Amino acid sequence: MDDEDLHHHHRNSSSSSSSSSSSSSSSANRRIVVEEWSGSSPTKLSRTAVLASSLSSSSLSLQRCGNRFNEVSRRIMDAFVPEGFPSSVTPDYVPFQVWDSLQGLSTYIRTMLSTQALLSAIGVGEQSATVIGATFQWFLRDFTGMLGGILFTFFQGSSLDSNAKMWRLVADLMNDLGMLMDLVSPLFPSAFLVIVCAGSISRSFTGVASGATRAALTQHFSLQNNAADISAKEGSQETVATMTGMILGILLAQVTMGHPSAIWFSFLSLTVFHMYANYKAVSCLSLSTLNSERTSTLLQHFMETGKVLSPKQVSSIEHVLPVWSSLWRSRNSKLLHKWIKLGVKVSSLDHIEMMSLLYLAESHSNNKVKYLLMERKGVISIVVRKEAAAVDILQSYVHALAMGNLARKSSSAYAESSDWMSKNYEVFIAKLQVLGWKTERLLASSILWRANWFGDTSNEKIN
Repeated sequence: MDDEDLHHHHRNSSSSSSSSSSSSSSSANRRIVVEEWSGSSPTKLSRTAVLASSLSSSSLSLQRCGNRFNEVSRRIMDAFVPEGFPSSVTPDYVPFQVWDSLQGLSTYIRTMLSTQALLSAIGVGEQSATVIGATFQWFLRDFTGMLGGILFTFFQGSSLDSNAKMWRLVADLMNDLGMLMDLVSPLFPSAFLVIVCAGSISRSFTGVASGATRAALTQHFSLQNNAADISAKEGSQETVATMTGMILGILLAQVTMGHPSAIWFSFLSLTVFHMYANYKAVSCLSLSTLNSERTSTLLQHFMETGKVLSPKQVSSIEHVLPVWSSLWRSRNSKLLHKWIKLGVKVSSLDHIEMMSLLYLAESHSNNKVKYLLMERKGVISIVVRKEAAAVDILQSYVHALAMGNLARKSSSAYAESSDWMSKNYEVFIAKLQVLGWKTERLLASSILWRANWFGDTSNEKIN
């Protein structure tokens, strides 16, 4: 190797050594940083600490961010709001819970007043009262309440899910009535036991309806399959409202003791507020499930405008007062769902209706249609086939509503409604799904009666 080559090799070696040394130095001076973040939701995280270290030494630094108060307050909030709040629940969760907590607070305050009256009526604090007498009265009160709960479930259990808003209001109305009877009971000693048992029955309706509607609402609030977490946190909120109500109730009972007019004024004022808070709570809800009234409202608007209302828009016009309200009936008489009978019992039809049914069954005996519609005197009856699924029942109900809407304008409503369904039903359902409506099923009372139809050429006698 000549001198020039040796010089060139030495220069390359020096350059390589310098580059390696620089890289090693840079790597040695590099810092590694690890951040600690805390929060129940990816969108609600806060940085709590920063851990840093240099590779050239074994020393490290830990810097805490934020303050202790914020961490403690966040921990406390985690006991009362679902994990991932607010993104894990629907937007109507907060207003509903606020009003629901307020109505619960008023309930527990009034409970102290009504319980005080009830205990005085059964003789607590009186020397003439016997333990066995008071025990028997209390037992009979609880027994009638349990019996009332079973009977209420038997007659109305299947409709609680479809009308959660209305039954939520009814439940609290019955609870108010039960407490009112407890407060009245001392004024009528001769009828004390009857009044107390009637109040217990009234409150038993509350337990069944409130529990069932709470389950339906919990499923509505859940956006991340967190219904159990929502239910648990709702229990924590209710516990705080209960304890606060008990404390305020004891203070109010002490202040109003011996002053009947003050007791009645406090009780009635709190009752009025209780019903107002309940009404505001259910009015906040924007349910996305399809029941008879919401389906009727949606279809009528779609047939008139070609557009679909959102759950929030329907909620603003949906009525939540009990069905026996005469004002509600007069104002909503144009709604078609009142004239639809779903799951008609075939043997209960009259002769003309039976003949119409047989004609329809004959015309559809060779196809797989899952329902039959009959119209008489403005009432549309739906005969459901025995193998009809949930989506078929929803389709039958929409068809009946379309038929009822067209019957006001045409004498051939069945043919026109069938044509409308073939052209527009799929579009209607697709638009509902885009706006967040749940179209898997129709929330309605259980269908107890179904039918089957087929062509029979054997002419054999049916046993």
